[in-house]
Amino acid sequence: MKTPRTAMVLAAGLGTRMRPLTDTMPKPLVKVAGKALIDHVLDKLAAAGVKTAVVNVHYFAEQIERHLAKRKRPKIAISDERGLLLDTGGAVVKALPLLDDEPFFHVNSDTLWADGAEPNLTRLAQTFDAKAMDALLLLAPAKGSIGYGGSGDFSIHSDGRLVARVEGSQAPLVYAGVAILAPTLFQQAPEGAFSLTALFARAAAKGRLHGLRLEGLWKHVGSPDAIAKAEAAIAASR
Repeated sequence: MKTPRTAMVLAAGLGTRMRPLTDTMPKPLVKVAGKALIDHVLDKLAAAGVKTAVVNVHYFAEQIERHLAKRKRPKIAISDERGLLLDTGGAVVKALPLLDDEPFFHVNSDTLWADGAEPNLTRLAQTFDAKAMDALLLLAPAKGSIGYGGSGDFSIHSDGRLVARVEGSQAPLVYAGVAILAPTLFQQAPEGAFSLTALFARAAAKGRLHGLRLEGLWKHVGSPDAIAKAEAAIAASR
C-alpha cells in the first residue's frame, strides 16, 4: 500500500515508571540524545511522508500542546483526553474522526528505533495488505533490544500471522510500539477506556493480526536508567 497520510501518536500516559522525571513533565517530553521522545517519533513520521499526526493528551497536556505548537511537519491535531484517560484502544476510537478512513500509522510516543537499510515505516507500508490484515505490528527481538528485559509478546508464522505469548512462557518477539492499523480493527469496539490488546486478540483469532520484524535496533525507554543505554546506542550508530 502507499504510505499512510495520517498517524496516531499516543502521548497521554502518566509515565509512572519514569518518575521522578515525570513528576514535573510528561514522559513524551523527556529528552534522549538532546531531543524529546515525541520529536524522535514525529521526525520519523514526517520523513516517511505523513501529513497529519493526531496526538492524544492528558497528563501535563498543556506542556505537550505548547511543545508541539512549534512543529511544522507533520501537521498536529490534538485529541483531548483531559477529562478521561482512555487507554490505548479507547484513545484511537475517540481520535478516529481526525484520522483518514484508510489505514494509519499508530506509534507510541516513547518508542525509539534505528532503521536498517530501508526505513521501517516504509517497510510497514509496503507490507500492509488491507485484504488480509486488520493490524500489522513492528516487532523487535525480545533478547538483544536495548532496555528491554521482559518475556516477549508474540511468535510469528512464516506467513506473518502472529500468535500471542501464553502467560508463564517466553516469546521471541516484542511489540515495538509501531504499527499500521486499519479502521476495520475498531468495528464494534468497546466504549470508554480499553486496551488495544483486546482488539489485537480478536484480530489474531481471525488470522488478521500480522507482524513485521524490525530491521535495525529497538530501544525501550521505560525507566530513567534506560535513557543512558539508549543514548549510548544512538551515539554508537552515528
